[in-house]
Amino acid sequence: METEHFEEAARILARLEQGARLELINGKVTSKPMPDGDRGRIIQWLLRICMQHRPELFLDPNQGLKTESCRKGRLRPDGLLVPCDAFVGQGEWADPDPVLMVVEVTSHDSDTEQRDRVEKPRACAEANIPLYLLIDRQECQVSLYSEPDGTRHEDVRTVSYGKSLHLPDPVGITVETEQLKDWVN
Repeated sequence: METEHFEEAARILARLEQGARLELINGKVTSKPMPDGDRGRIIQWLLRICMQHRPELFLDPNQGLKTESCRKGRLRPDGLLVPCDAFVGQGEWADPDPVLMVVEVTSHDSDTEQRDRVEKPRACAEANIPLYLLIDRQECQVSLYSEPDGTRHEDVRTVSYGKSLHLPDPVGITVETEQLKDWVN
């Protein structure tokens, strides 16, 4: 057992040296590649859309969340759509109650499948965050997870890049995904 922990720690440290950051999901320390320029541009694109249609909201790319329902784990997604003052007075790990939508943009690494498509949506559903938006650069599609029941999302809608996707209440925005084709790499 100790050898497994040592090997995992060595793997994570090696990834940190290559430009990764640590994440704590479901009580487990993992590493994630640092955001690349295309990924950052996708977040910028969505931030502008949200600001144009819902200026009272902010897409926060830096805030971490407490996910108590996930064995006291921590979650740091690529973006959190919240009312502008939602995290005032909170520390690095904030309460998820004011979060309307979590945004994740896939990375180009082997952990994407488990982290972005399984663990993070589950953590969001368990925290009853209304929407989880996954912008999947490998599959060239956008998936919207909605109607959390405390365990999982009851509804998942996926569209290919180039199609419209309506983000229902509490967000109430329709996004045109054509431009995402420019940032697939």
